[in-house]
Parts: sequence; C-alpha cells; structure tokens
Amino acid sequence: MKAIVQDKYGSPDRLRLEEVDAPVPADQQLLVRVRAASVNARDWHLMRGDPYLARLVLRKVIGFRGPKWRIRGSDFAGRVEAVGRAVTGYRVGDEVFGHVPDVDGAFAEYVCVPGGAVDRMPANLTPEQAAAVPLAGATALAGLRDAGKVHAGQRVLVNGASGGVGTFAVQIAKALGAEVTAVCSTRNVDLVRSLGADHIIDYTRDDFTRDAGRYDVVLDLVANRKLADLRRALTPTGTLVLSGGGVSGARPSLVGPMGITMAAMLRSRFARQRLVPLTDVPLGRQTLVALRELIEAGQVLPVIDRSYPLKEVPEAIRYLQVDHARAKVVITV
Repeated sequence: MKAIVQDKYGSPDRLRLEEVDAPVPADQQLLVRVRAASVNARDWHLMRGDPYLARLVLRKVIGFRGPKWRIRGSDFAGRVEAVGRAVTGYRVGDEVFGHVPDVDGAFAEYVCVPGGAVDRMPANLTPEQAAAVPLAGATALAGLRDAGKVHAGQRVLVNGASGGVGTFAVQIAKALGAEVTAVCSTRNVDLVRSLGADHIIDYTRDDFTRDAGRYDVVLDLVANRKLADLRRALTPTGTLVLSGGGVSGARPSLVGPMGITMAAMLRSRFARQRLVPLTDVPLGRQTLVALRELIEAGQVLPVIDRSYPLKEVPEAIRYLQVDHARAKVVITV
C-alpha cells in the first residue's frame, strides 16, 4: 500500500510517499480502507519531535531520537475491509470513522485500529467531513463538557475559535446552552459568526484579557498568553481549560505549551479559580458516539478549509503549521 512515512524528526521535507506492506488486523482490530484523513497540530508536533521535553516525558508516544512510529496521521474515515475474530458490532463494508492510537497512522491506504476506537460514520457527512471530526471534536468536547463542566446560561470564551478545535468548540458550547464569545482574527470573523458565536473579539484590535468581560469558562487553544492574563478574563470562581497550542518556529521548542500547563498545575492548588490542563482526551467509541449524535442532530458540523491528496501530505502539514489554517485540513486517499 502507499503511505506517508518518516524516519527522522524534522520539517515536512522529511515526509515521503512510499510503498509499504499493508497492515494485518489482530483479533481485536479492524482493517479499514482509508477514504480520507485529517491533519492535526499533533501531526506536526510528532513530525518535529516538538517540544523536546515531550521526548522525555511521553516516551510511549514520541521517541527520543526519532519517531516511534513511521506513518503519520491520526484521524480517518473509511470502509471496513476485515474484522478481527474478537471484534463485534462491525462487518465488512461498514463505513466508519475514528482515531488511530499510538501506532502507525492514517496517512495511508489502509490502517488497523482497535474495534473500540471507531464508530459508524455520521449519516449526514462525507468521508472527508467525517475524517475531520475525531481528535478536534473530542478535544473540544472534553475541554468544555468534561473539564470545563459547561452548562446552560454560562458565559464561555474560546481563544482560537477559528482553528480545528475552535470551530468545534464554538458549536459544542452553543449546544451545551452557553453564551459564547469567540476570539479570532479579522479574516475569520464571518466564519465564527456562522458557527453561532454570540460575540466575537478580533484579537488584532482588542485584548480579551483586558476588557470588562469576565467568563465562567475560558477554553484556551493557542497558548500565546501568560497564565495571569488568562486568569484575569475569568470570574473569581471561573474555570480555565488549557489545551495545546504553541508556536511553530524554525526549530522545536524546549517546553512549548507544556510550560503554561505546568504553571497552571502549580497555581491550581492555591487558586479559587479552576485551572485545568487538558492532558487526557478520551477517543474511544463513547466519545465518537457523542460527537456523531451532535452531528446527526444538526448541532455540530465540521468545517473544512482545504483538502489535499495523499501524496501532498507534506504541503498540507506545511500549510497548517505556517499559514494558520482555518478549521480543518483533510487528506483524500
């Protein structure tokens, strides 16, 4: 099969299209013919081995000197081609979507995944749209519903509202009954308004940490502000949820967004406000079912910025990494 592989950390130039052996499903796995995949910030972090600190503390996920797994890509949608003997609920021909655990990934023609890591594809989505959902949608759901404990009537601010996770977060916060303020740049105002944001702050003109607004929950997806600034935007007992972010400079950073995460963990012991680093995003079937139900109910719709063929994965990652893509970037296979 054709796949995008990588043997050394570095820029997208390290990625190449190769012919490799197709995977063989174990008893607990499905073999899926990939029809579409999507690009996440996670992909370029793993591609670069960034930040350096992650190579030490996340050894099961990211190798110290080079990638632990050769094939990049996490999210996919496709057709079941074979079913392991211990897997129930699926048969050959089923259309599914899901997230590849920490094994060889989805930028390939075929992928093997545990039966519990997929769900049937939402009936109202194309494969490209479905592939855009898993990691970004699950991160937004975990950040708002689980970590933020958002409920009807609360004021929620999403910093990074036009990105892959942010576009899901605006819609999920609205589905949970919140009054949503979206932070984005001028060119993305119309996009986040179309997603249902009640208020929009253009960060090129205004600073949400210094205006009069105070929020019950702030979901930070950018990690470009100091912890003290983000806390200033909260009510005295509000919740700050920190998820990812970090800049994509020429070289991997030392700590990246892990710096503000560690600071929040230390300060949280002494603060009335809840400071919650989102360190665990459940990506099993239960989460995928919750996302599918929101999508099929018309409350959430994935937004796609651009699509690329499999051979152009390096260009897709470069676009995401450098050009501040709006919403999701997908790969057609």
